[in-house]
Amino acid sequence: MISLQIEAIKPFMNKLLLHPTFDAFLLVEGTVTTCNTFHIDGHLNPDYYSKEEQESLGLGCRRFSRWQELRPFCLELIKGKRTPLGFRFTFQLSPENTEKLLTQTESPFFPKDVNGLILNIRYDSAGLFCTTAASLALFTMDKSLEQSWDQMVQKFLLKQDIAFTLL
Repeated sequence: MISLQIEAIKPFMNKLLLHPTFDAFLLVEGTVTTCNTFHIDGHLNPDYYSKEEQESLGLGCRRFSRWQELRPFCLELIKGKRTPLGFRFTFQLSPENTEKLLTQTESPFFPKDVNGLILNIRYDSAGLFCTTAASLALFTMDKSLEQSWDQMVQKFLLKQDIAFTLL
């Protein structure tokens, strides 16, 4: 697990809310605090969709909405003349990207061993922070997957020209 402080908040917010930079991530949950506090549960409700829609959206294999599906709603909550008091988004790496990471890093773990690779984004009066986490379905002292995830997040942010400080 690592914690990163984002150095340039406005460019990060543009990438988060206006561009597809984070669209491949799944949104587990979110909270936006403005004049009210809005809670977002990223769990999908498959019964809302027809069978055809479920198949076309690929809902059979995922539990959470993609950020690209919820980003417009979050943009509406955050945009305006006033800065929000705070927000928190919990992203999860998609199952297909988790599998890619396991393969690329020659990890000893299997996809079924991984509950989720998490990226928490938090903004409040202290600044904007990203924190990583790895949740496994088994007990192990092996931290190689967590370290690979930490490195991947840092590379991802650098590739997106997002400056940060490792805390």
